[in-house]
Amino acid sequence: MSLAMRKGQKEGYQAGYNEGYRVGGYRALIERIPPAAPPFFDARILYIPQGFESIDEGITKALGGMVRECIVGRPETLLETTLSVKPDLILVMNGLHVFPEHFRESLDQVRQQGFRTAIWFVDDPYFTDETPELSRHFDVVFTHELSCVQLYQSVGAQEVHYMPLAVHPELFAPTMAGPAYQSDICFIGNAFRNRAALFDELAPFLAGKRVRIIGGFWERLARYKELSPFVYSGFIPAAETVKFYNGAKIVINLHRPSERGSDNRNIMNLQGRSINPRTFEINACGTLQLTDIREDLTMYYTPGVDIETFGSVEELKQKISYYLANEDHRRSIAMRAVASTMSKHTYAHRLPELLGKIPL
Repeated sequence: MSLAMRKGQKEGYQAGYNEGYRVGGYRALIERIPPAAPPFFDARILYIPQGFESIDEGITKALGGMVRECIVGRPETLLETTLSVKPDLILVMNGLHVFPEHFRESLDQVRQQGFRTAIWFVDDPYFTDETPELSRHFDVVFTHELSCVQLYQSVGAQEVHYMPLAVHPELFAPTMAGPAYQSDICFIGNAFRNRAALFDELAPFLAGKRVRIIGGFWERLARYKELSPFVYSGFIPAAETVKFYNGAKIVINLHRPSERGSDNRNIMNLQGRSINPRTFEINACGTLQLTDIREDLTMYYTPGVDIETFGSVEELKQKISYYLANEDHRRSIAMRAVASTMSKHTYAHRLPELLGKIPL
């Protein structure tokens, strides 16, 4: 065996050992966290999914452990399923994009039959051209976005509650990530205009670093040729996302723009004030998250303790440089991120809050 081969073998062994040590430490931490002990709701819930794999699976698994029965239905057959199973509550996830035209008519019919309905909007405020009218077809409205509570109240919704999302801990968690998933810096998401602008500005700084930029529309980059070696175009499933998060030293989270006309349908120009579900998902994976700041962030995490923030490109560059050079500090924040998320922000923690706001 040549010297180069022996060196490569040694480095590969060391990398594997380090990865195993990292994951083992996180698993030991998670085992010490008392499992969520949600109250029991003596109710039959009909859950209508949106098609968000990580959200829908997390919600249905959590509901299965806290209600008498959780039935997963389809929007196309809402009326038939409701009349058949007679649920105590119909909980609809988001109600947009893939839902059929007759869905709202079916909602009105089941409400006329006396069935209670609730919706959880999780794309706010980016589709508020549509959601106010949709909200009128429900008894209870939940939104993950602070700026939209007053909006739904103003159009006549009788019960409106702010309710953030959470994480599916059986999916988003520390796990082994092979060499193909390793990076210094990772970003996963579509290239909304603000994101493309950020990476264009970062381009010279990223040279020489291991970078992953994963998602759609990254041809928007003005410096695409320079950044193209880092870009992996297209959708990746949630299980792959988990591996990329785990393999990264730093994951950047930049929320999409909420301004009217900037990759959204928000004619009222409502401000995005709340964190996205990715905030919880990244923190559950045992990596350092660097996120832009949303108003409600500090309700869930403490910057510098279990998450890091940036307010400008210069601050982002400074913090990336610092945390890449200071592994112990980086890992300590990531460790606390996992502890905070798994002890407070799984769906088993969040759903009792939601169900507690609905008389069942």
